[in-house]
Amino acid sequence: MLDRLFKSFAKDRGEETPDEDALPRAVAALLVEAARADEEYTDEERGLIDRILMGQFRLSAEGAADLRARAEAAQAEANDLYQFSRVVKDALDRDGKMQLVEDMWRVVLTDEERDPHEEMVIRRLIGLIHLEDTDSTAARRRAEASAE
Repeated sequence: MLDRLFKSFAKDRGEETPDEDALPRAVAALLVEAARADEEYTDEERGLIDRILMGQFRLSAEGAADLRARAEAAQAEANDLYQFSRVVKDALDRDGKMQLVEDMWRVVLTDEERDPHEEMVIRRLIGLIHLEDTDSTAARRRAEASAE
């Protein structure tokens, strides 16, 4: 009850209250963006995204599927990557960002093809979260090695 009261006061003063779901939703939306970039969003990609979310955020299968569904809706409504990348940039350290990029590569490579649109999504993201092309290359190689 007190928590709701404090949130209410913060809203009245124009202060933002932290959204505990912001990081998981942003990560999930970026994974969905990578999966949808080639306009083929498969059950295999959905399953991999769910497994990534379960491991990353310690979610149940149902929780991961629900998070992915909410991220799908958010990603479909978004005009660009900025609203998601901003959350990731502010919330994750370098290792966390590298893990995200590797996970995005894992999603992109589920069909064993590198589509230029999927690569472009990752390339744009690494610039927005202050990583380098060499970081993306290293993450892609790790993702390729883990798929073997």
